[in-house]
Amino acid sequence: MSLAVLKSRALAGMDAPEVTVEVHLAGGLPVFTLVGLPDTEVKEARDRVRAAIQNSHFEFPQRRITVNLAPADLPKESGRFDLPIALGILIASGQVSGKGLENMQFAGELALGGELRAIRGALAMCAAMSRATEGASPRSFVLPAESAAEAALVRSATILPARTLLEVCAHLNGQQALAPFTGAALLAEPDYPDLTEVKGQAQAKRALEVAAAGSHSLLLSGPPGTGKSMLASRFPGILPAMTEDEALQSAAVQSLAGRFRVEDWGKRPYRAPHHSASGAALVGGGSVPRPGEISLAHHGVLFLDELPEFERRVLEALREPLESGHICVSRATRRADFPARFQLVAAMNPCPCGWLGHANGKCRCTPDQVAKYRGKLSGPLLDRIDLMIAVPALSDVELQARGDGESSAAVRQRVAGARERQLARQGKANALLAPSEVDQYCLPDQAGAQLLKQAITRLSLSARAYHRILKVARTVADLAGAEQVSSPYIAEAVHYRRSLGDA
Repeated sequence: MSLAVLKSRALAGMDAPEVTVEVHLAGGLPVFTLVGLPDTEVKEARDRVRAAIQNSHFEFPQRRITVNLAPADLPKESGRFDLPIALGILIASGQVSGKGLENMQFAGELALGGELRAIRGALAMCAAMSRATEGASPRSFVLPAESAAEAALVRSATILPARTLLEVCAHLNGQQALAPFTGAALLAEPDYPDLTEVKGQAQAKRALEVAAAGSHSLLLSGPPGTGKSMLASRFPGILPAMTEDEALQSAAVQSLAGRFRVEDWGKRPYRAPHHSASGAALVGGGSVPRPGEISLAHHGVLFLDELPEFERRVLEALREPLESGHICVSRATRRADFPARFQLVAAMNPCPCGWLGHANGKCRCTPDQVAKYRGKLSGPLLDRIDLMIAVPALSDVELQARGDGESSAAVRQRVAGARERQLARQGKANALLAPSEVDQYCLPDQAGAQLLKQAITRLSLSARAYHRILKVARTVADLAGAEQVSSPYIAEAVHYRRSLGDA
């Protein structure tokens, strides 16, 4: 046999399209040619494959070798094609059997000694294979042993882990079959910092609970050292437990970036980029598009501390993902779509020095300096934030008292109950309701409507702000177990929006 055909997968954003690896051996001067739009990493496979085959005690054929990675218009990157290329050469030269290849896919980077190294995106590739073969004959995916536990989180996929090229060849030759991965996919309950460690700040904790229950965005404002960062870091711990589908989507994004750990399965992501982060780091980018912080926070929390210190153009890039829940990264030759359904929690000081309104009287900022500092946040961005709450400095008594507030588990139980009501009523969290759905599910009673009318007039609310107040009020009602959005719930929602306007 002078031609071998194997299947593998590439990565294109969140998608993992199938790639056909065709290896042809022909007569003529020895040459090793790779075609099919390979990147530099893929072209370097020629040297890795040659050394791995020779060090695995096979003969590297001294013939004209042509490797085609199809489809030809799909860019190929990384070393994941090393294993199928090496197997194709061995099968085409008759050293390894090619039986059963139609039901198998391969991916793995080869070391020079023939060992298989972990690859990026194993989970995303197995999920794509599972979707593509749903309802058809199942396929097995041969992967490096280090990537098997991650890929096995896709329950419907059969993962065959291997440590060396020799093990894969022995499997294909029928000498020693690779054992399917059978490791446990479900791990211990995720561990988060507890809310009881935060002293005082009852109003801020209430705002956190409302934001968690309805999947709303939140802005915390207060002097340094009042607990804003502590509150934000404990926010994931009061969110409802992730569903298996949410955990799989979140893990797939982490896998694309090469940052997924199996022990983090089911744990809400918490991303806190520094305020010097670039636009590409935050929303994604690069010549080969990679997910940014907003995608790595998918189904989790994105915490932006010192919000006004971020570059304005970086913050403005958040506006569309906050509404749509996804981001499209376009470059001259490539385009990739990434999910970005995150909860934004931001923190800021009330003025440049941070001490405005503090009892110590240290603030010396002029009104113009304060206005300029707050003006770094554009109106359209602030309009997309549902709640803002002040986080004041603690009194001496509060600071010295032992933490005796509610635990994260107790708050999470209420949040989960409110979220279940939302899913039963409309199939989604309140923050995700479309305008037509707001009119259907969030209409207030007569007293609430009158209060909201006054708020629209006095606060000059935009149409977006109006809808967001109704969504927050619906969430407050869900926490109270109420069917009707009445005036007390409208008043609390307006209070959060009014605080935002006064900041």
